[in-house]
Amino acid sequence: MFSCHSSLGRARGLLRPLGTNTLRSYASPAKKANAIDFSAMETKWKARWADAPSSTADPSKPSYYVLSMFPYPSGLLHMGHVRVYTISDTLQRFRRMQGYNVLHPMGWDAFGLPAENAAIERGIHPAEWTVKNIAAMKEQMSKLTIDFDWSREVRTCDPDYYRWTQYIFLEMYKAGLAYQKEAVVNWDPVDQTVLANEQVDAEGKSWRSGALVERKKLRQWFFKVTDFAEDLLNDIDLLTHWPERVKQMQRHWIGKSQGAEFEFSVLAENVSPLKVFTSRPDTLYGVQYLVVSPEHELIKRERLPAGQADEVLTFVEDLGKVQNMEEAEESKKGVFTGLYASHPVTSEQIPIYVAPYVLSDYGTGAVMGVPAHDKRDWDFCRANNVVDKIKFVIESPIKEVGVTEEPTEPFTAHGILTGISGPYKGMKSKEAGKAILKKAIQAGFGHSATQYRLKDWLLSRQRYWGAPIPIVHCPTCKVVPVPQEDLPVPLPLDVTFTGKGGSPLARATDWLNCKCPKCNGPATRETDTMDTFVDSSWYFMRYTDPHNTSLPFDPKIASERLPVDIYIGGVEHAILHLLYSRFFSKFLYKQGAIAPSPNKLPGNGEPFNVLLTQGMVHGRTFKDPVTQRFLKPEEVDLTDFNKPKIIATGESPSISYEKMSKSKYNGVDPTSVVEEQGVDPTRLHILYKAPPSEVLEWDDASIIGMQRWIAKVLKLSSTAGESRLKLELPELEAMTGEERDMYRTTHLTIKQVTESMSTSFGFNTAISDLIKLSNCVSGSKVEASSPVYQHAVQSIVKMMAPMTPTVGEECWEELGEKESVFQQEWPKWEDKALAKDNVECMIQINGKTRLSVNLPAALVGNTEEIERRARESPVGQKWLGEKSIRRAIVAKNGELVNFVLQN
Repeated sequence: MFSCHSSLGRARGLLRPLGTNTLRSYASPAKKANAIDFSAMETKWKARWADAPSSTADPSKPSYYVLSMFPYPSGLLHMGHVRVYTISDTLQRFRRMQGYNVLHPMGWDAFGLPAENAAIERGIHPAEWTVKNIAAMKEQMSKLTIDFDWSREVRTCDPDYYRWTQYIFLEMYKAGLAYQKEAVVNWDPVDQTVLANEQVDAEGKSWRSGALVERKKLRQWFFKVTDFAEDLLNDIDLLTHWPERVKQMQRHWIGKSQGAEFEFSVLAENVSPLKVFTSRPDTLYGVQYLVVSPEHELIKRERLPAGQADEVLTFVEDLGKVQNMEEAEESKKGVFTGLYASHPVTSEQIPIYVAPYVLSDYGTGAVMGVPAHDKRDWDFCRANNVVDKIKFVIESPIKEVGVTEEPTEPFTAHGILTGISGPYKGMKSKEAGKAILKKAIQAGFGHSATQYRLKDWLLSRQRYWGAPIPIVHCPTCKVVPVPQEDLPVPLPLDVTFTGKGGSPLARATDWLNCKCPKCNGPATRETDTMDTFVDSSWYFMRYTDPHNTSLPFDPKIASERLPVDIYIGGVEHAILHLLYSRFFSKFLYKQGAIAPSPNKLPGNGEPFNVLLTQGMVHGRTFKDPVTQRFLKPEEVDLTDFNKPKIIATGESPSISYEKMSKSKYNGVDPTSVVEEQGVDPTRLHILYKAPPSEVLEWDDASIIGMQRWIAKVLKLSSTAGESRLKLELPELEAMTGEERDMYRTTHLTIKQVTESMSTSFGFNTAISDLIKLSNCVSGSKVEASSPVYQHAVQSIVKMMAPMTPTVGEECWEELGEKESVFQQEWPKWEDKALAKDNVECMIQINGKTRLSVNLPAALVGNTEEIERRARESPVGQKWLGEKSIRRAIVAKNGELVNFVLQN
């Protein structure tokens, strides 16, 4: 029986004459005689594509939207970019061949801090720096044969884009979702400017002035994301095609907690009761202190006892000079305010502390301290000597007999309430929590409450290179939105960058000073710009209608394309970017800007159906085993790839694969790789080396395997092209056994590759399946002129084409075809072709595999015939002999039979 093997094998006879269009023209003199000049092939097909008439979208075809996360224009593509764009290009070409009207756009996340830093360091305007980098990266992309629809290109720094970012801001402002409040920022006291977190070093000093950064309150703009918290949380269940870990990250970030809010009366004049949220009302009797945030309204001199005010205010002021608040929180340092509150149930006086671990913008800015049943409270209580004795109000239902010592750690699980909880003694935690909450509601000191970890989105940035917030500040009218007809509020280009004194916009007086849209009096513009996450939260919508001058996008046009069918990008954006995009999309959905799409999942204004998060690309990294110093490439002898040597010492370096970075000297320049190895081998290598979601360990050496396979397919194509007789495929019954085997293998491969490209995105397994099919064809005795042989080779070429565009075109031409391979339909498998003529049936005797028999597919499961054939074989005689069979167990669709013998 003919079988197909999976080894790559070497292509032979690749350069024999092939008529006018010979592969000889691709033989590079600088390479081995049988090497392919991929550069020449790429040049040829890029020219052909450029000369081809542009195709127009066919609205009669079903829509399919393939989107890769747009990049920041840093000026240089890295291998992570190459990986994500190779994946998206492969998928969009595949879907086009399947008959979809595909949208595959690209643009630029063009605002941001690096451009402003470049302006300060290099004396170049951010706009000029950004535009130059975009041009450089587009040139690099063109070398990768990525087929983006550049007619839809957007740049978030263009006024015709951020005009609509400002428009959406104003829509949110009208809906009450954009507002101002005070928030803590990083403040450089020397340069008098706000710093982003990334501008503060590990020691809490400004990267610009070196001054110790302070924490300062400024009035900031926010989006009220918390209004959508419930929708954002519940609709995660609709995202059935998102990675589970990403969904869990979203759930955790939203962080819904259900519990109770209790009031504790403060024992001081003219002070409102403290409200605290807890998810464990069953621990109310264990409250031994309260803690408020440093920004809480209670922490004011006039509300603090005279004897404690100085110490408390000094503590809070010092916290403002601490940059690493995580360390301050971990220290569990706090200060007693001198104030007490009355416990709402026991009337005990409990002390009130201030500590940095309590956040002003989470809950009420106050928490109850239950040291017996919370690890953080336990540590804080002990670190600050809050009480002499900790009260355990809950105990484990499983008591250790004879244990009387004081507990040495908190009991944080649910359990049984102790006698300290008075009338609730003996009740289980959940039952007691409900009863205590009911009592609190009746007594008027509590109510049920839901709390979210999610905070409102602070979108203000005290920087220049961002979309201006379209607000005017008027002495008379206060905060006034810019009329929509006056948008965009443009960034002034004639500004000076010094890095000192705050945003350059505050010094651009001609721009800053304006007239109030409401009263026409003198006013000033808002000098804050928007967080770049705002720009990237709706760009995928603009792609659907990028040249609209009346609206951000036409609702009808956008609704036909949205949600995005598959979104591809790094898992590092699994929380904020995706959460904010979901928020924007749900807001616009509720506003009617996006209509429900009955034919597209997931619904409820969710923007992305399938989310494909690709892993990082790690580079081969060398270290000196003695000094642990990272070694530069020129310090390592790679003559023997598997046994590198340190040139200076002759020693073997330590080898690992780590995230590519300049400091580790393990980066790979994509342009150099594709120039040396060829674009298509590089694309194949990226897709084959690891599944998309896993880390890809970059290794140039193994690209040779992909080059050999390409050579094999080129040879098969030329052989099939030369032998082609243009005969019709015969019916299955008319095929020879060899032909039926090849036909079956071809259709099984079509099925497997189609499923890999459609659902699992296992490109590595798709390539492996295609390699097996090509080996099957090259090792077959079927004549190259056979329609079955021709069909197999054509199927290979069509299926590899989305992954290897230029090679796919070349092979298709070698087959004698005139049209582009991308104008062909994706192959379809026939179920009847998958049926086997013969089956190898494994036979077990008393549960142990002893032999196999080959039998016609029609006899699968026929235990009598299988037994007969087994007994006729020498091995079967050995194990069966004349023994009686008590019963036969059939498994694996009849391909395994276990004969249980009589004792």
